[in-house]
Amino acid sequence: MAEFTASDVAKLRELTGVGMMDCKKALTEANGHLETAVEILRKKGQAGAANKSLKEAREGLIVAHVAPGGKLGVLAEINCQTDFVARNEDFKAFADEVARAWAANPAADLEARRIEMVAKIGENIRLARHQRIEVAGSGQVAAYIHTGAKVGVLVEVACGKDETTVRDEFKQLVKDITLQIAAASPLAVSREQVDPKIIEKEKEIAAEQFKNKPPQAVAKIVEGKLNAFFQTVCLLDQGFVKDPEKTVAAYVADVSRTLGDTITIRRFLRFQVGEAVPA
Repeated sequence: MAEFTASDVAKLRELTGVGMMDCKKALTEANGHLETAVEILRKKGQAGAANKSLKEAREGLIVAHVAPGGKLGVLAEINCQTDFVARNEDFKAFADEVARAWAANPAADLEARRIEMVAKIGENIRLARHQRIEVAGSGQVAAYIHTGAKVGVLVEVACGKDETTVRDEFKQLVKDITLQIAAASPLAVSREQVDPKIIEKEKEIAAEQFKNKPPQAVAKIVEGKLNAFFQTVCLLDQGFVKDPEKTVAAYVADVSRTLGDTITIRRFLRFQVGEAVPA
């Protein structure tokens, strides 16, 4: 008797779009060899023209999981083909399951589970990307998933004392920062974290725009343009969404003084559905 598993059947269904019983029959006839089974179904005219594994998966969800204690978190993007499936409760539950699995083990092999969901839902599913943040020392990891789960944020906020993390002011700051990142889409925490190549390109563009002015004037204009650029792409330089008259850096400094501690935004992730899909 041919030996094959439920995973083999699910994979064959993914590849051909053929029903479960026909896939089992083809695998039996092929003595469990997947490629031969695909060929058998094609010869019988049963295999669908479209291969689900090749169909583009550009919709989906951003999901996050923060471990109890708030010292470790994962942000992930799980893609599917249609927004209809992205709103499906089974798909949502699967995406959450994947995030929890990656939080427990960043190298977890979830391919068999993915194939199982493809067979159940009937669309290609892509485990697009995931990244973990783990706190070193005192601090907190926090996540925010925007309504509709098309944008998600994970941030690490450090402090000097463990007791600071239980203070309401600190918790509110962490929440505010996740919302800021989701809404304002910064590229880096600070100017020092911006890729020097990006900075040089911005200088070059600004200098070219005003090349006919005197060199001293150009230098000042470039400096002004660069400062404006940093105010757009650097989290700490951005206007705080709740009070645009002050910067995020000023807000963090205010809370630091209130708590008598040093608070530092160390790093963040911001994922948006579709960013990781190849062009």
